[in-house]
Amino acid sequence: MLRKIAFVAAFAGALLVPAIARADWTPYTRAAQYSTVTDKDVQITMSDGIKLDSDVIRPSAPGKYPVLVEQTPYNKSLVDSSTTFGDNAYFAQRGYVVVIVDVRGTGSSEGQWQSFDDREQRDGYEVTQWAASQPWSDGKVGLFGPSYMGLNQILTAAQHPNGLKAIFPVVPMADGYRDITYSGGEINSGFIPLWLGLVTGASLAPPTYALDGNPADLVQATTELAGHASGIAGFQLSTLVSGITGGDEAYDGPFWKTRSPIEVADKINVPTFIVGGLHDLFQRGEPILYERLKNRVNTRLLVGPWTHVDASVGQGLPGNGVPESLSEIELRWFDHYLKGMNTQIASIPKVTQWAWGDERFETQADWPDPRLSPTREYFRTGKTLSPNAPTSNEAPDQFVQNPVSGVCTQSTSQWTAGLAGQIPCTTDDRLNEATSGGASFTTPPVTSDLRFDGPLMADLWVSTTARDAVATVRVTDVAPDGTSTELTDGWLAASFRKLDPTRSRYVGGQLMQPWHPFTRDSVLPVPSGQPVEMQVEIFPTNAVIAKGHSLRIDVEGGDFPHAVPPTPMFLNELGGVVNVLHDPQHPSYVALPTLGATAHKMPVPNLTRGG
Repeated sequence: MLRKIAFVAAFAGALLVPAIARADWTPYTRAAQYSTVTDKDVQITMSDGIKLDSDVIRPSAPGKYPVLVEQTPYNKSLVDSSTTFGDNAYFAQRGYVVVIVDVRGTGSSEGQWQSFDDREQRDGYEVTQWAASQPWSDGKVGLFGPSYMGLNQILTAAQHPNGLKAIFPVVPMADGYRDITYSGGEINSGFIPLWLGLVTGASLAPPTYALDGNPADLVQATTELAGHASGIAGFQLSTLVSGITGGDEAYDGPFWKTRSPIEVADKINVPTFIVGGLHDLFQRGEPILYERLKNRVNTRLLVGPWTHVDASVGQGLPGNGVPESLSEIELRWFDHYLKGMNTQIASIPKVTQWAWGDERFETQADWPDPRLSPTREYFRTGKTLSPNAPTSNEAPDQFVQNPVSGVCTQSTSQWTAGLAGQIPCTTDDRLNEATSGGASFTTPPVTSDLRFDGPLMADLWVSTTARDAVATVRVTDVAPDGTSTELTDGWLAASFRKLDPTRSRYVGGQLMQPWHPFTRDSVLPVPSGQPVEMQVEIFPTNAVIAKGHSLRIDVEGGDFPHAVPPTPMFLNELGGVVNVLHDPQHPSYVALPTLGATAHKMPVPNLTRGG
């Protein structure tokens, strides 16, 4: 069940612009036609001889059907076939063959897991071509699934396997370094160990066929488990240790680029429907993937009020227009592209996003929103935000480097993939603001509803008494009763402040989405006591500051348990007192993706009903 969200949103300067024409969502349903049968542990032999294990769920009636493929590292035998991400039997009952494959080195498959390496990516290509050529296949294939199973769709589609016609990635990653593993240069200690542990544990569960009493199967299962176990030290453990100690994996480079779908997105040539979440692990990358694909292939973007695995993805979809579940939307997409049915794909809006504050889904013509017109709010004396830059000297505000600040924030829920979402203090940042020692800046209550939509940027001028400074920037909505509801965040270490303007996003001359190399060669010194400029990328959101509410920017020295500095960075920042400067020579501010005319509004959905 989705928790009720307090009215939240964004501070913006309104522009009077014409309303944007839009297409309407229309319902689409189709009744079940078939009973199903499941073929367990069907082996697929890769070109290097490794055998991948799969389950095949198909209509019981003989014939040839289009195929939907999902590639999972979480053990196909442990994955619930009926989830808000898609019910596998649901598709088989409607005339599809569903193939669920354990990726190399996981579940019941042979080999060693290397998490999206070149060989695993090649497996996706070969599995898709295998699916297209089976006796029960009509030669048309679609890819589906969430998270890991969403982003490997992109890596597979970029290789153009024969028969692939469409993909439907749910909560996929774009950039392996920036989206998830390293936030502003700090390791994601909230999710990465949890994720590695999940894959490892699922890989060490005995295959189902090991329990059938056949000695040969028991020998094969034992051999596979031994291979999986040996790979744990070779990949999981070594990667984690390298990141924590400041090794090569703590920096962007070939390792992360190989595992980043955005690096191959320009090669995709099949229609793609992307589903994301405003508090998802991959909040940053989902709209970026849409943006890279929209001019190449038919693409849609649906972004909801969802974290990653709190069973809420797909819930809260408006029943008046938008279907009730992701399965219905997926069926509509695949019926069109794999079965050739007229499902009125053209009528689906290009972009549908939840809007904090409006508390409903709203459609827009594109992402970024064509009405984007950035404004600035400057940090000023008295802990205020103002559209006017400082004109005289103002005393700086301070915070102490505190790596364990941030425990009681929305960030805690988001970066534990929603698992900590029931902790009361994660829905109200006031406790954290009172105890973190951060520097907060707040606008006066706004006099009318104002909106922003897209990426934000904090331009911080800071000095520190240490040799590095790490800043967490929180964007919150402050209600009249004082409740401080976190909308989105950004992070950056001063040593990683080097900017690549050629890969950064500018709107009307305003930097909105800074791009930092995060390479070992890009590291800059942080002279103690001297001002340095940090341009902090704040992940995109879509929000409205309601009349009478205020916008708050809170700058802190940590974001625990989400982000922990690698050891060398931790030692350099340890004990530092950071000054946040706001004077005419060092005007710190936040750049907001403010909008003009309000987007089309859909009816408020019932957030308690299932998706």
